[in-house]
Amino acid sequence: MAPHDLRRPFKRPAISDQQRRRELSLQRQAQNRLDAQHHARRLASTLLFLQPPQSDPTSEPEPDPEPEPEIAPEPKPEQVASPSELDVREASKLKGAQARKWFARQLMLPEWMIDVPDQLAQDWYVFARPSGKRCFVVSTNGTTVSRLRNGSMLHRFPSALPNGARTRDTSGSAQSYTILDCIFHEADQTYYVIDMVCWRGYSLHDCAAEFRFFWLNSKLAETGAFDPPSQYHRYRFSLVPVYNCDQSGLSAAYTEPVPYVKDGLLFYNKHAHYQTGNTPLALVWKDENCSQYVIDTDSKGQVPSQQQVVLELQDNGNLTTSDESPVVFGCLDGDFMQKSGLCYGNLLRFAISNGGLSFLDGKLEKADLHYLGKSSRVRAFADSYSKVMFQYMARHSPLIVDDLLASISSSIEQENKPSDEEMVG
Repeated sequence: MAPHDLRRPFKRPAISDQQRRRELSLQRQAQNRLDAQHHARRLASTLLFLQPPQSDPTSEPEPDPEPEPEIAPEPKPEQVASPSELDVREASKLKGAQARKWFARQLMLPEWMIDVPDQLAQDWYVFARPSGKRCFVVSTNGTTVSRLRNGSMLHRFPSALPNGARTRDTSGSAQSYTILDCIFHEADQTYYVIDMVCWRGYSLHDCAAEFRFFWLNSKLAETGAFDPPSQYHRYRFSLVPVYNCDQSGLSAAYTEPVPYVKDGLLFYNKHAHYQTGNTPLALVWKDENCSQYVIDTDSKGQVPSQQQVVLELQDNGNLTTSDESPVVFGCLDGDFMQKSGLCYGNLLRFAISNGGLSFLDGKLEKADLHYLGKSSRVRAFADSYSKVMFQYMARHSPLIVDDLLASISSSIEQENKPSDEEMVG
């Protein structure tokens, strides 16, 4: 591993279009508002009534059922469209890898920070991400259900959330529902709430993060969800400390103790809506001081000598990332594909060999890949470009916390710099 260059300036050569995509994402938000209320209603229904696959050996194991009466599933459509065309209710018929792929796209997934966003201090929040299982928590009709990002059930339990238990909070419509984006922290059996998707039937998909975090802080405390576990509140809920990403806020998120195990820092653009799938308006960043796992490990928990990546095989032999606009890392010839029994859609694992990655004008030009074999069936997606690049940088020239602080300082200096008109005056 190359030694860290502590004197490297925080402005580094471009290796992606992450900043441009951030700007485009904000533009799309303003121009294309989806029917988020309808989407959230169907999402709540599907997450509650989806039956876990009975015979899929790759699904995550179901815990023992909680002592709550089962709710009969709603009638299903007679026909199922292709997975990419499904709505949330129709997706309940999916199983195995298709179910994992679909449900993984219902959460807002951060990209990995591979360049420092503009206006970091002005436009972003930061908080320490809890280590644990990312999941949706849905409360409605007297019960609460948590589901992992592959759609399988984690817990069914009573809670103090609105309509989350049969003897609690009977005010309002019995059909109203709440959806929280959480991380379940096993060590203290706590759901740490990192975002709010829907509150009492009111969708927050198209609300800015600034409003969602305000609503989360003000509404959740009223419910008793922060109370210790009890007969009608099986698991405790807790908020994470969220800071403005100025120098003091970043330092606090990075260094201040928290009651959970940290797994890096999460950055949220204040203007970002809750958009499903990968987004450059939410970013994750790690180093060895705030995460146990910065560089990916193998199945034995060891850091491999060469970085490994998982890419998806296309019908023309191209090897691509999971991004909305996939990045091509290489190409396999037809003879090799035929001899190896590979076909379109396979997820393949490669090692980045000594030639590394080469860039031209901010774009990937060449990757020295060595084929290792097919990826585990548990995988739903190939790696994203930002993850590959973050891991590559972590091994060679990592983006360190001093780079983030330097960017904030530079931004503040530019903001306070007098304009030409002020100097003339």
